[in-house]
Amino acid sequence: MSVLLFLIIILAFVVCIGIVNEKIFHIQSDIAIILFALILSLVLVILGKGLGIGIVSDFVSNIGEFGFEEYLMDGVLCFMLFAGASKVNMGKFRQNLRPICLLALLTTVVSSFIYGALFYLIALIFKIPMDIWMCILLGCVVSPTDPIAATGILSKIGLSKNVCSIIENESLFNDGTGVTLFIFVRSMIIKSSNGNFVDLMFREILGAVAVALVVSYLLFKLMRINKDPVRYILISLLDVSAVYMICEHLGFSGVIASVVCGMFFSYSMDKMERRVRVIDPKEYYYDFWEILENILNSVLFVMIGLYALDIEISEYADVIIPFAIVILLLSRAAGVMISSVLTGKKTPGNYSLKEYAILMIWSALKGGLSLALAISTESYLEPSVFRIFINVTYVTIFFTVLVQGLTIKNVYFKLEEHKAKRIREQRR
Repeated sequence: MSVLLFLIIILAFVVCIGIVNEKIFHIQSDIAIILFALILSLVLVILGKGLGIGIVSDFVSNIGEFGFEEYLMDGVLCFMLFAGASKVNMGKFRQNLRPICLLALLTTVVSSFIYGALFYLIALIFKIPMDIWMCILLGCVVSPTDPIAATGILSKIGLSKNVCSIIENESLFNDGTGVTLFIFVRSMIIKSSNGNFVDLMFREILGAVAVALVVSYLLFKLMRINKDPVRYILISLLDVSAVYMICEHLGFSGVIASVVCGMFFSYSMDKMERRVRVIDPKEYYYDFWEILENILNSVLFVMIGLYALDIEISEYADVIIPFAIVILLLSRAAGVMISSVLTGKKTPGNYSLKEYAILMIWSALKGGLSLALAISTESYLEPSVFRIFINVTYVTIFFTVLVQGLTIKNVYFKLEEHKAKRIREQRR
């Protein structure tokens, strides 16, 4: 299937789902896209494989052959991260730096290892062919919260700016931790040596930050001598794509680098706000990145839904799927509680420790990056183990996006009510 034909199919899904949702269901748009894309995928599978309709079967086969991992990791990921990071409120970021760092670093590592340990226990009980390192690798895949899901969904449902800042910034930065830990654990499985985790972590992060800052600084100098808003857009596109490629080539974290680029450009654009207003009064630059982010988010969520066409069900699915959700919540809770305790008494948003932990647990959405990492394991895992990885990751994404994503607004308002009641009682 050609790229253009695939793009036409994806855009047709996005447009049709958007119109139906707007007229009938009124679900948050990104959640609606991934939900109905999954439903359409299941219908196509039934028509193609269940009823044996040849044309549909061929269509399903062609869709499944499109490289999801290549599209995300080698294509649009850097632009999506840049767009999300460019909206970071630097004041809120500095204000919440401690909880963001604890969640992005400590919570991700703790959650990954606890998830792996609990999943290994299930594997031993039900004789699933996975050793401890494979289980921890699975934890590395599903533990990091996804910046694309977080910025695409949570920012649109009415959460306070302070809360959104913590959730979005954690999501933007913890993928670097997750990917680095994933690389380290993968090396244990395939017996390659990438050094210890701390060295790997510092090399990936510090290298990414250094490259991103140097290249962004130099390219932003060009923006200062430019008076064309369209060229502003081109320079920002050049910056993030060049930095991502350089970092991936040097073994640094392209994910972290893209985030740093977005934050650097956001901070620098704010510093020359008056000049930008004169040169770009119609805000072409900001509108471009907002529109591009919405388009790429929509396409990604459709592709996640359509990936169901290419999934083989594991023989252990009836065991691993329900346990995977329980383990996910338990491991996230453990990681968040440890970070919350270290955050101190003054938790963000004036929440109690319990309220803050509940919000951080339930707002942890997963997305395309987890699926791309799971797909990348196919080359070195046994087919039966790979099917477990894909099944668990896919169910995890849909549980967090659909169940948690659809209920997080209610959870947030319940916590706000509880907080208000607690504060009133304390003042008596």
